Amino acid sequence: MSESPQQTTLGDLVECDLVIESVVEDLAVKLPLFAELDSICKPEAILATNTSTLPVIEMAMATDRPDQVCGVHFFNPAPMMSLVEVIEPLTASEATIASAIAFAEACGKSPVRVKDRAGFIVNALLFPYLNNAARMLENGTATAEDIDEAMKGGCNFPMGPLALLDLVGLDTSVSILDALYDEFKDPNYAAVPSLRRMVSAGRLGRKSGAGFYDYSRK
Repeated sequence: MSESPQQTTLGDLVECDLVIESVVEDLAVKLPLFAELDSICKPEAILATNTSTLPVIEMAMATDRPDQVCGVHFFNPAPMMSLVEVIEPLTASEATIASAIAFAEACGKSPVRVKDRAGFIVNALLFPYLNNAARMLENGTATAEDIDEAMKGGCNFPMGPLALLDLVGLDTSVSILDALYDEFKDPNYAAVPSLRRMVSAGRLGRKSGAGFYDYSRK
């Protein structure tokens, strides 16, 4: 695939071989963007989404090239994290998935192939754990600091679950949990009330300066 310099308008993407969308996690925003990209990009271009949990098939069907749409999910922070989930919707061709895997490998990443299910691999496993950590705090089992310290010291995790929720963003986390619950109806995916109340209060984590922890003085 050919390289392209940084661009500032969608029209500049006309000659790209692969376009990866990474806008807000909201299908109402992503679907019209995919329709627009489909009308702009050359017919052979692959259109990919960096979504962490939304159904890729919905974006594929917003285009006239559903066989050339897939997920290419980088993890935050992308320069440091080696994993890329390559998501295969029902409509994607084998050539599209092979090209996406080759692209991830060319970026020095370690791609894994996964079917188009909410949360894919990592978030489907991770978010029940994060949600239950918030539930534990809500129930008064331990302080946020002690919950995080326990998981770092007892499981050798680099970051505790509540600090990780703050890093991801509580609004984003609730959106991911909602998407998981909508698909699977598993109670472990039902966001605990305290998460929703924190979002309502604007306590979104690091990006707002406060979440489970106060970042305003850091």
